[in-house]
Amino acid sequence: MSFDAESRMQFLFALRSQGVTDKRVLAAMEKIDRGKFVRGIFAERAYEDMPLPIACGQTISQPSVVGLMTQALEISPRDKVLEIGTGSGYQAAILSRLARRVYTVDRHRRLVAEARAVFEALELANVTAFTADGSHGLADQAPFDRILVTAAAEDPPGPLLAELRVGGIMVVPVGQSDAVQTLIKVTRHESGFDYEELRPVRFVPLLEGLSRD
Repeated sequence: MSFDAESRMQFLFALRSQGVTDKRVLAAMEKIDRGKFVRGIFAERAYEDMPLPIACGQTISQPSVVGLMTQALEISPRDKVLEIGTGSGYQAAILSRLARRVYTVDRHRRLVAEARAVFEALELANVTAFTADGSHGLADQAPFDRILVTAAAEDPPGPLLAELRVGGIMVVPVGQSDAVQTLIKVTRHESGFDYEELRPVRFVPLLEGLSRD
């Protein structure tokens, strides 16, 4: 299945029906072909609004959740963005169409290598992918204007909050179990942080340390 005109129209309709209304986000998601990030037997389902399995026991999030999380970040063209959890690379590719610079980290070396290959093929020169423990962020490049976490933590991680610029926004799934998680939008101010609950979600857990694969 290809990302042809009809597929794009259905894809964008599904996004809008789930509440993705930001025109810049929709334009970015129209330009980035999700099919480039899905391999094997699931490739034919790349344009359906559903999560799909990828390597290393991980998933590529459903497009509407990607859109809603990206929309909540309120990214401007000058922003420097950190993504925790590269996965397939699809979310980082979307971010690359909206921000000045995107740094993405994952604990799985294989996923980072495969994502880098797709970024290069799509000529996304403003994305840098690292194999690293995302729970500690990326201190060498901090502070960040926006931080997106694509794995669930029990609480918004302290190291990531510390790397968020004043005025910055972080979007993170929070919950102690696979079944009960809430997407949280964190805004940093001079005097502290504001927390806003957005919607229920389900993500893999945020784990410390590097994976063996």
